[in-house]
Amino acid sequence: MNEKYIKKLIRLVEESDIESLEVSSWGRKVRITQRLSPSSNGSSDSAAIVQPIVTAKKIETPNPAPSPAPPVPTEAPPAEDTERLVAIKSPMVGTFYAAPSPEADPYVSPNEKITVGQVVCIVEAMKLMNEIESELSGRVAQILVENAQPVEFGQELFLIDPSG
Repeated sequence: MNEKYIKKLIRLVEESDIESLEVSSWGRKVRITQRLSPSSNGSSDSAAIVQPIVTAKKIETPNPAPSPAPPVPTEAPPAEDTERLVAIKSPMVGTFYAAPSPEADPYVSPNEKITVGQVVCIVEAMKLMNEIESELSGRVAQILVENAQPVEFGQELFLIDPSG
């Protein structure tokens, strides 16, 4: 996003009654928040705040209190012989979606059997939703990408066990 575009968005927020606006473009997000004073009855003479939203990697903060036992993973993947696993790779740069809509079930889940031609996910590129189909049959050993995460061309999305 360029500076002119962001300035237009700030002006839009300042001249309207909305409290915040979030815009995403090319993998970057910007949130513009306006703090309205209680006496301002809809007039927006308060300043807008621009907050860039970083969508790179999650940073986990260490827990200051020691836990009595190590956490048990909810989906403990079985020990796999990774040599026999085949990757389904992203055919384009875009955003990975595991389901057709936020309310819907994901196309595939770990340990699920899939067939050739079955839709396994969507990669959104330039506002176009591209269904990604499996080119092999087998069992989904691992899903390597989180929902709504940006993906690169050739990035591995799934590991499939063709013998499963």
